[in-house]
Amino acid sequence: MKPVRTRIAPSPTGDPHVGTAYIALFNLCFARQHGGSFILRIEDTDQQRSTAASEAAIFETLRWLGLGWDEGPDVGGPLGPYRQSERSDLYKKYALELVEKGHAFYCFRTQEELEEIRQARRAQGLPPGFNIANPELPQEVVAARLEAGDPYVIRMKVPQVGVCQFKDRLRGVVEIPWAQVDMQVLLKSDGLPTYHLANVVDDYLMQISHVIRGEEWINSTPKHKLLYEYFGWESPEFCHLPLLRNADKSKLSKRKNPTGIRFYQRMGFLPEALLNYLGTMGWSYPDGRDRFSLADMIEHFDIDRISLGGPVFDIEKLRWLNGCYVREALSPAGFAEALKNWSFSEPYVMAVLSQIQSRVEVLSDVADLAQFFFSGLPALAPEDLAVKQLSPEQVGELLQLAQWALEQLQDWRKESIHGVFSLLAVHLELKMKVFMKPIFIAIAGSTVAPPIMDAMVILGPDMSRARIRHALKVLGMPLKKQAKSWQKRFETIDFDAVSA
Repeated sequence: MKPVRTRIAPSPTGDPHVGTAYIALFNLCFARQHGGSFILRIEDTDQQRSTAASEAAIFETLRWLGLGWDEGPDVGGPLGPYRQSERSDLYKKYALELVEKGHAFYCFRTQEELEEIRQARRAQGLPPGFNIANPELPQEVVAARLEAGDPYVIRMKVPQVGVCQFKDRLRGVVEIPWAQVDMQVLLKSDGLPTYHLANVVDDYLMQISHVIRGEEWINSTPKHKLLYEYFGWESPEFCHLPLLRNADKSKLSKRKNPTGIRFYQRMGFLPEALLNYLGTMGWSYPDGRDRFSLADMIEHFDIDRISLGGPVFDIEKLRWLNGCYVREALSPAGFAEALKNWSFSEPYVMAVLSQIQSRVEVLSDVADLAQFFFSGLPALAPEDLAVKQLSPEQVGELLQLAQWALEQLQDWRKESIHGVFSLLAVHLELKMKVFMKPIFIAIAGSTVAPPIMDAMVILGPDMSRARIRHALKVLGMPLKKQAKSWQKRFETIDFDAVSA
């Protein structure tokens, strides 16, 4: 029996997600229980959106939770490198191998041609992917177009008829008709691989024995299984975990709930409590207890006990569990240390004091000026967010557009935040001073605070966005009709100039 090796492969394209920690926890427990290895791999093939800051945040937040790895970009290992951007030549070699074997082809189709194929598939009631008869051009045409330097991608071939069957650890045999499976792009026009090729090649070369991932990847598994067959490689065992859900059973998303690990860190949740809570997502301790340590979970973990019902991520239940840890697991000295690690570390305190010192006359002024840096979500009422020049709906739209814009902001600096807000103010035909009023109240909870964009940099993206989302909830917005209207407006705004 080959050694157990599991992995997580997050993309460094934003704030580390609690879903990443959830998947990491179950992979770690399975590997440790079987005396195996747990690997962290960075899937940074999306070079436009991947950032070093996001990668560093992945390392920092997973370690804060106590989820360490045996091999990875920062610790090394015998089967590296562990960043996909450092393995690009490898992927091209395997893509060309598939072309030579007749399992993949050069595709020169334009966006217009691809859209015609999508529309035709929609008309047949099929997913709008690419799966057609005779997809490749004659060899002499391909050779001529390659010689001419025409842009191309490499796509895998997929059957048009029949059913793909694969075994899932939790679901048994899963069947998906091949007609629903896309002839996936494997190598993009820039020479970089897509997730699907890189994922399979890396899992094989890194000797991953069990692919334990979220159920959103079930429909991609036929492509992966087919690639293993094309290469003549043994496939790993697949296990698709149920997704974390909102209270309404929709997929946990940052548009409805805080999803960034750093939000929970910044709110003052203890890492042990958050990890414990994630451990109850779809899995239960054999004796039914709510509280258990990582060591306890590893000892008693049974992956076959996972329930397929979508586990609801309930922040109020997490708060209750965290309160149990604070009251019962911490000594007074431990409580003091937890507070220090939370927000009273010297770097954080110095960043806050640098913003308020110029406004202080007596030291007791610090309490009023700095309190919002050391709190969670402000206590707000709808009237607190009122702006004389704006209707309540205008305030709501302003806050919603700001939240959506900040969600896609990768570069969390004062200049970038200012650029986003300036663009939105122009789009809404508002003076910057008027635009910033509800933002100021949403972030600070009062009219007394240091420069708010400097404060947002210190608070960080997770907490800043959570406070704006909280202000929207206080206003009771958006309603469904409003959300659609505002979304359409948001999609007309060009944020490229800000990101540039």
